[in-house]
Amino acid sequence: MPRPIRACIDLAALRHNFRIARARAGRTRLWAVVKANAYGHGLMNAFQALASLTDGFALLDLDEAERLRAAGWRGPLLLLEGCFEARDLEEAQRLGLGLVVHCAEQLDLLAHARAGPAVDVYLKIDTGMRRLGFPLASAETAILRATALPAVRSLTLMSHFAEADGTGIGAPLAAFARMRDQVCARLGTTLPVSLANSAALLRFPQSHGDWARPGIMLYGATPFPDGSDVPAVDLRPAMTFESRLIAIRDIAAGEAVGYGGSFRAERPLRVGTVACGYADGYPRHAPTGTPVLVAGEVTRLLGRVSMDMLAVDVTEIPSAHMGSRVVLWGAGLPAEQVAVAAGTISYELFCALSPRVRRDVVDADPSST
Repeated sequence: MPRPIRACIDLAALRHNFRIARARAGRTRLWAVVKANAYGHGLMNAFQALASLTDGFALLDLDEAERLRAAGWRGPLLLLEGCFEARDLEEAQRLGLGLVVHCAEQLDLLAHARAGPAVDVYLKIDTGMRRLGFPLASAETAILRATALPAVRSLTLMSHFAEADGTGIGAPLAAFARMRDQVCARLGTTLPVSLANSAALLRFPQSHGDWARPGIMLYGATPFPDGSDVPAVDLRPAMTFESRLIAIRDIAAGEAVGYGGSFRAERPLRVGTVACGYADGYPRHAPTGTPVLVAGEVTRLLGRVSMDMLAVDVTEIPSAHMGSRVVLWGAGLPAEQVAVAAGTISYELFCALSPRVRRDVVDADPSST
């Protein structure tokens, strides 16, 4: 019998969350962001759920793009970090990919491209992230160069806000708008823009532009650290990470639990052992007190997380027994709550899920059949 641990991937929840993004976006077209194996949910699971809804898929790797083309997707695909070698550009041309271009070297690749289909370019402008993109001061030069390249079929201006999930986007958005207006006036045309990720899509409608890029919200988690927007927006978890109790024992006051004895019982406790550990993707640094759902009731993690197991307090859950269902995050226990307790974010929880965890797909949406 295999270990009683799995991640349940809910395709109906993915569709539900995408429809929320669509309602927020209005006329703005949407890239469904499926990088990092669809944030750990499975690239092909996300494709199955969203292919009939999205305007395009945004991803990172050529092999991901190849898989979607092989699955029959003929719509837009966007390579979010672009290409870094000439042979990759040739592959992108073959697959009909749109490319993010964020540096002069990538413009050089396009300038020296062999004969082949022209590509749609998303020229990335740095508005404060200081990660990728042309600085605002040199953006006009890059834009003018890109528009003159035969290998560029269309040009969209793109940025990624550093504080859309925090203090706001007012200053960077204004600076971007000034730059765009200046360049468009010089070109005598209007250039489309792609600015909004999940956070900006939810909070800043002035940033929606022509294409938005929802990511984390599609998977039912909020981009905001406190998780407060999930109930208000009605996002639904697309991943429920669950296991079972495989042992229960009573311990006396003063007895320790787990490696290093970092937790000592303050009173007699009933302790359950769960078949889940850091080798499954549960955060090893999650402290005592991290919420866990056992037999439908919220309780707490005890002591250090082991490679294959963790301990939970079931003292106040008399119905808990060997084999009781345990939800580590997902339906009934938002991933944000676990992430905040563990000092991380839901993105990391999803992406860190181990390949050894079985993914079971469910689809309760009657509209999908």
